[in-house]
Amino acid sequence: MKQDPPKLHGAASAAAAATASADLDVHGLRELGTLSVRGYSLQLTEKGGFIGDQASQTAFRALLDRWRKRHRRQSGDKRDPLGTLPSSELSKSQLDATLAKDQPGQVGDLVHGAIDEFSHELAYVVQRFMRQPSWQRVERVVVGGGFVESDVGERAVLQAGAALLELGVPVQLGRLSHETDDGGLIGWVHLVPREMLEGRDAILAVDIGGTNVRCGIVRTRHRKAEDLSKAKVIRRKKWRHADDEPSRTQLIEEMAAMLQSMIKYCERKGIRLAPFIGIACPGLIRKDGSIARGAQNLPGDWESPKFHLPSELSKKIPSIGKEATLVLMHNDAVVQGLSELPFMRDVKRWAVMTIGTGLGNASFVNQPPRKR
Repeated sequence: MKQDPPKLHGAASAAAAATASADLDVHGLRELGTLSVRGYSLQLTEKGGFIGDQASQTAFRALLDRWRKRHRRQSGDKRDPLGTLPSSELSKSQLDATLAKDQPGQVGDLVHGAIDEFSHELAYVVQRFMRQPSWQRVERVVVGGGFVESDVGERAVLQAGAALLELGVPVQLGRLSHETDDGGLIGWVHLVPREMLEGRDAILAVDIGGTNVRCGIVRTRHRKAEDLSKAKVIRRKKWRHADDEPSRTQLIEEMAAMLQSMIKYCERKGIRLAPFIGIACPGLIRKDGSIARGAQNLPGDWESPKFHLPSELSKKIPSIGKEATLVLMHNDAVVQGLSELPFMRDVKRWAVMTIGTGLGNASFVNQPPRKR
């Protein structure tokens, strides 16, 4: 699917659009005017596996399982303080409740132990990333993803930040300014073509993860804040597809149905939608909108040369209002990072890590405005 490079809004500019030749798509943009995407989907290997896997939500659950087994072995008590459910099936609220109870020697020690060990793994991953060219001299890392929306995840990030400080690593660790579910949606306001916002109130955005799919209506509020710092998700839907184990086709059909319901909601409420859908997705996104690698946590083969998600979604939602729908795709960590752009102007080099089923990552450099 070939599209002319559009004029970009917010972080992007007409100058950036000019860098994309007319015979290339505009998916996965790296140069966005006053912002450069230095790199994303960084994959470092160690002992036959990806280093980033050590700091995923999946890794935390595996750590917790090991702490539970150790407790049973050392105490000689076959009863597990956390019950019979495996760690992978414990909800965030159940884990957070153990912190609230704070039971020394039992549940509290198990969860605190796993948090402490995981925080050191996270600090190690940050250290390794910062040795790579695309992460050198990064001053701040914003952490998002489903894991940090819990008290357990937030505590792990705080402890990782403290560990990095003790190690003398000059980097700040912080959380997303937005709700975790919203970062991968709001970031699209910095990528939507500017002309599409004229006379419009909102855009549609999708964030596809290995466990959940999130769809939302994002009010750009660009008249209130030119830097798009006031953009807000006004309606969202979340489907935990991992529970239903859908095929690739079924996932796309359900995603299209979620978006159609959003369109109908906007029609009822008089919200003027731009004819645009932004898709945040794991993996390395080629300029033509195909996925080169990194989508292994999604159901089915998303890296097949015969599969093109933007085209598939365009077929199901060919128009919004009376205009043809433009569907663009970018890496989910990049989009989540872009949601923080207005709040990162005080540093030059910064990055984002998204802790979910896997570990997403992206690094950025703020550039001075071009002289006219």
